[in-house]
Amino acid sequence: MAKFSRIDVTLKMKDTGMVPVFYHQNLELNKAILKACYDGGARVFEFTNRGDFAHEIFGELIKWSEINCPEMILGVGSIVDAPTTSLYIQLGANFIVSPILSEEMAKVCNRRKVSWSPGCGTLTEISKAEELGAEVVKIFPGQQVGGPEFVKAVKGPCPWSSIMPTGGVEPTKENLSKWIHSGVHCVGMGSKLMIKNTNGEYDIEAIKQKTKEALMIISELRS
Repeated sequence: MAKFSRIDVTLKMKDTGMVPVFYHQNLELNKAILKACYDGGARVFEFTNRGDFAHEIFGELIKWSEINCPEMILGVGSIVDAPTTSLYIQLGANFIVSPILSEEMAKVCNRRKVSWSPGCGTLTEISKAEELGAEVVKIFPGQQVGGPEFVKAVKGPCPWSSIMPTGGVEPTKENLSKWIHSGVHCVGMGSKLMIKNTNGEYDIEAIKQKTKEALMIISELRS
């Protein structure tokens, strides 16, 4: 059962401004990445459902997180159907993110009052998602859909829309400035945040520092 309400999720996404996105088949690496982001200041984290037995990894990760990163709101992304949505909710997912808009997924999440962020690529899809109860909608792939200019255009007629782009977001002031000034609710960030060293291994300390830097940039831009 989710430990955080959908309102908690929505507010914390807004408060921090960034949601790290990550998946790996190695449980211990997932723990290390999650802790690095947590220590860097992130309080919302999206585990992506990308590999075989990913749900088993998530089940262990969320139990570990509740003890070692108690303020972290851990959810799941890359979900595309209602049965998988139900599976992850049963495992304790605090929110569900999808690259698509699915009414059946909305029903499952709303029944349990779990936050649901569907992927949208048009204003019509965003409006439909909001009709179905989505507090925060995802635009994906963010840059290909239209980037910051798309968000700015949507916010004109629909200033109430809360938008989270994923794809094309980078932890730099130049890139984040465009997104923040377009009016996003928060941004999702994956590979650009998950730094690797020269050996091709994930650099845990660098990820921690980059998370901290990105959050500071977002805070400064908003002020």
